[in-house]
Amino acid sequence: MASSCPLELLGVTAPSLISMQSPASEHVLVQGQEFSEWSSLNDTIMGGNSRAGCRVVGEGLLLEGELIERGGGFVSCRSPRLQPPLDLSPYSALQLDLDGEGRTLKIALGCRDGALGLTELIPGGLRWVIDVPTHSSGTTQVVVPFADLRPTVRAKPVGLPLRFDRGGITRIQVLHSKFGDAGDLNPGFRAGPIRLLIRSIRALS
Repeated sequence: MASSCPLELLGVTAPSLISMQSPASEHVLVQGQEFSEWSSLNDTIMGGNSRAGCRVVGEGLLLEGELIERGGGFVSCRSPRLQPPLDLSPYSALQLDLDGEGRTLKIALGCRDGALGLTELIPGGLRWVIDVPTHSSGTTQVVVPFADLRPTVRAKPVGLPLRFDRGGITRIQVLHSKFGDAGDLNPGFRAGPIRLLIRSIRALS
């Protein structure tokens, strides 16, 4: 991957809005077999017992395993840390095409924080997140406006006066967690076998 082209490093209205048509102005960040650098991150990092892994298939990135609520309650796939950061300043939203089994997922972005990188020192890291619903079958096309993202640390909202920097995206992550973006329990959470397919991620003007 060439560092001179950050978009290749991903090679990556309301949140409940499910769009049936692609906007005219968009840029494909990652799709199909271009997810090769993505990896899983599960609740085992905090003492949980969920087991899930990511692997590239013909249609995209497949997250598959067993989600156990007790002691943790989340599984995820995430991009590598993007260096240099991904510049999405010309865009206002992300669009994800995914097969989500009717679960409410969480989209989490890392970015430069405008605080000299101090939030990187917060245990667990700071992420900008939003909950997104999915259809019980087939592919859901979800639009996530950057303006609707909330800063959180370990699923808890952060009250600091932080600004989301769309020109400095450092990571993209897709999770299924028992906690929602406001820190409350996720009503769309479901423990047990899980199989999620991320088909593509686009940036929208």
